[in-house]
Amino acid sequence: MIRSAYIHIPFCRQICHYCDFNKVFLKNQPVDDYLDALGREMAMTMQQFPTVGLDTIFVGGGTPTALDAAQLEKLCRIIRNHLPFIKGEFTFEANPGDLTTDKLSVLKEYGVNRLSIGVQSFNDQLLQAIGRTHKSSDVFATVERAQSAGFENISIDLIYALPKQTLADFRETLKQALSLQLPHYSGYSLIIEPKTVFYNLMRKDALPLPKVETEAAMYETLMEEMAASGLFQYEISNFARPGFESLHNLVYWDNEPYYGFGAGAHAYINGVRRSNHGPLKKYMAPLQAEKLPLLTESKLTEKEKMEEEMFLGLRKMAGVPAARFEKKFGVSPLVLFKKPIEEMIARGLLVVENNESIRLTEQGKLFGNEVFQSFLFSIENNDERNDYNVSSAVDNNR
Repeated sequence: MIRSAYIHIPFCRQICHYCDFNKVFLKNQPVDDYLDALGREMAMTMQQFPTVGLDTIFVGGGTPTALDAAQLEKLCRIIRNHLPFIKGEFTFEANPGDLTTDKLSVLKEYGVNRLSIGVQSFNDQLLQAIGRTHKSSDVFATVERAQSAGFENISIDLIYALPKQTLADFRETLKQALSLQLPHYSGYSLIIEPKTVFYNLMRKDALPLPKVETEAAMYETLMEEMAASGLFQYEISNFARPGFESLHNLVYWDNEPYYGFGAGAHAYINGVRRSNHGPLKKYMAPLQAEKLPLLTESKLTEKEKMEEEMFLGLRKMAGVPAARFEKKFGVSPLVLFKKPIEEMIARGLLVVENNESIRLTEQGKLFGNEVFQSFLFSIENNDERNDYNVSSAVDNNR
């Protein structure tokens, strides 16, 4: 049964130099037409793939809070009218400075109970260099305003290994971030993606990135400082006080089904990974003709499902429970993936606790992607794999 939904709002007031998510400048865009199309997609999808009820909704982008208060209210009304959500985790992504008192009031009225704020850094010069328009002072003002409006479950995103960023600078960003005493933090290493400003600069050898050793030191510092502040690491990039883990993102890492609505959104329904058209016109045109805006559909084989169960589940610090895997697929992962598990254990990157939980070691966290990739194509005779990139899909629905 599908219990989660991701909703994509592709509008931004600025385009960050590192961002490859599906987005467009907000000015002069057909926002209301897009929201109407979003409602039609929800109605059609619920009719075709009904569910009893949702436990989590995540509205991402783009920047959902780039919409004005009236547009935001229309969006929330559409969500409430079309999706069977009574209670649970209802998250909106936001940028510092976007969350006015009016917008917070709208979100609160429609039951939004979690905010994920894209902070990235507390260094104003770095913020400007990566294409952000807010300043560190805006973060403190936004958090204070949100808390005054009654929001307790607030998360902020940080990015490290930014151009010219030093370890000392990142330590200062962590100090400022943790001074807010929030219940949830995410910390991601900068990834240079094609079709971004940073990618073009890198190709010209004009992007002064920190050394690999500095990036590793930043990640180790992130883990140390979070732990020292009473936040436990429950996923490779996420830290929370007990009870404040992102329930929506855990759906991705547990490899459970979810809806995806909006331009460029991804979904996982009935063993099929789907993606929507990204450009606004290509997304809206099919819906005007009462058709879903599907760009790709990829039905996973049983082998692909088992591989994904491993490389998504290993992102969690609790790892992959062998009993849960066997109940789901009828075979133990300790038998099915014997070779990669033994190889990763020999390298000190994986551990199997009590012949049950397969999880990353402390060293394994530093080489996570290498561990995850070891489970692809590792099942005997699995020499074919669909072109669909599940890691990209999950990241784009973050």
